[in-house]
Amino acid sequence: MESVLRQLWQEVSVSPLSSVNIAAAAVFLLVFFLLRHYSRARRFLNIPPGPTPLPIVGNFGSLLVPPFVLKLFGHRADLEKNRGNTLSPQVGLMQLSKLYGNVYSIFVGSQLIVVLTGYDVIRDAMSNYAEVFSDRPDIPIVSIITKRKGIVFAPYGPIWRKQRRFCHTTLRNFGLGKLSLEPCIHEGFAMVKAELLRQNQEAGESGVDLTPLISNAVSNVISSISLGRRFHHQDEEFCTQLNHMAHGLEIIVNSPAILINIFPWLYYIPWGVFKQLRHVERDITAFLKKIIAQHRATLDPENPRDFIDIYLVEMLAQQQAEDSEESGFSEEYLFHVIGELFIAGTDTTTNSILWMVLYMCLYPDVQEKVQLEIDAVVGSERVPSLTDKGTLPYTEAVIMEVQRMTVVVPLSIPHMASKTTEFRGYTIPKGTVIIPNLWSVHRDPAVWENPDDFSPSRFLDEQGQLLRKEYFVPFGIGRRVCMGEQLAKMELFLMFTSLMQAFNFRLPDGHAPPPMHGRFGLTLAPCPYKVCVTPR
Repeated sequence: MESVLRQLWQEVSVSPLSSVNIAAAAVFLLVFFLLRHYSRARRFLNIPPGPTPLPIVGNFGSLLVPPFVLKLFGHRADLEKNRGNTLSPQVGLMQLSKLYGNVYSIFVGSQLIVVLTGYDVIRDAMSNYAEVFSDRPDIPIVSIITKRKGIVFAPYGPIWRKQRRFCHTTLRNFGLGKLSLEPCIHEGFAMVKAELLRQNQEAGESGVDLTPLISNAVSNVISSISLGRRFHHQDEEFCTQLNHMAHGLEIIVNSPAILINIFPWLYYIPWGVFKQLRHVERDITAFLKKIIAQHRATLDPENPRDFIDIYLVEMLAQQQAEDSEESGFSEEYLFHVIGELFIAGTDTTTNSILWMVLYMCLYPDVQEKVQLEIDAVVGSERVPSLTDKGTLPYTEAVIMEVQRMTVVVPLSIPHMASKTTEFRGYTIPKGTVIIPNLWSVHRDPAVWENPDDFSPSRFLDEQGQLLRKEYFVPFGIGRRVCMGEQLAKMELFLMFTSLMQAFNFRLPDGHAPPPMHGRFGLTLAPCPYKVCVTPR
């Protein structure tokens, strides 16, 4: 049929213009679109239900309008509404599940997206269908930057499994989940404490922005593991890279650069946010590749100093075994792994700590109770240790409740179906993007009493001991679960307890609390706020 249509079109297009040829062209176009519609209907037969998509844009126009579009056309009221809790993407998608069920479809353009809602559905998909739903979609703006290498955005398969297994083992050997990283984390807090006292004295009642201090301390933990060095909080080059990372994420998510996903050639436009994005990518690339080159030049295979050294040793071993292509070990792959460690390891943990401090400002009674527990167990003469976790159940419950309320990566990282499969009575075509709505798990009234209320006691039993709940999944479920989970837990506990031990936090007098829906991006960050700090 296609060959016949192609021949017909060639004959029509080369013949002199006439009413007959015009009619033939019209028939050709009609048949073409009917066949295309038939093919599309067959492909999407028995997909999960969902809202009716609009032509060309799908549901993008009605459900997923980016803030920059509203700002561009001056719709300030809509922009504020879009920033409100009712239209936050994770909340809006959760509301749709009440209409269409816990497995439903939406379209962005012609791309089918299946949204999974609730713990049972997400666990079923990510655990029982792991081989099918653990792949990653080819998102143009991400693929251009990452080359589909690394751990977070790389496609699922043998190379990914080898790389993840190696990275996870290596991070554990460098202290992931063990006490050996405590001095590094405490060193970072010592900087935060000194700088916070200085800035607070200068700022007075206007308050201090914690973001750069916390970001620097968290990033330096990753730097110690991966690069074998720490950077001073005023190191110009390091601060520039942190700013680049934050600015790059903002550009990718909340600017016209998102249109690169529809028109990839926009990435190369020499002006505006497209030029800014390339500038950010170029500078971060130069920074990390310079450090990798320094490691290669000074490598001692018998005495590896950090993650980069161990990776380079493994790369040399794979090359000697003539297995480097199958395993994927290369300096280019190393560059993308290190980049992901920095960006993912910094952004998620930083925002989690910022959320914790904000909640303590809004719930001073909870802050006081945490401090009383820390005073009773740790005292004021020594810094908190991971060995204290078992004897600080209320503090742990507060950390977990903030994570439940905020879910720093509320929609997880998009998954993709690697082949057509049947799931819960529906057909999920190959190439379908899968969105596990982790936010819905943590705000499900069927498993959490009053889920929108901040209540740390929900994680405590009648004796005040910590309760572990299977519905608590801030780091995801399945084979794509966050690789840095143990490191993040260490940092969150040690940084939070150290902050609570040393300071009282409150919002500046006369300042309204920031909106609690946060800023949706690659992660869910709190809206900007400042705090007044009082040493304890």
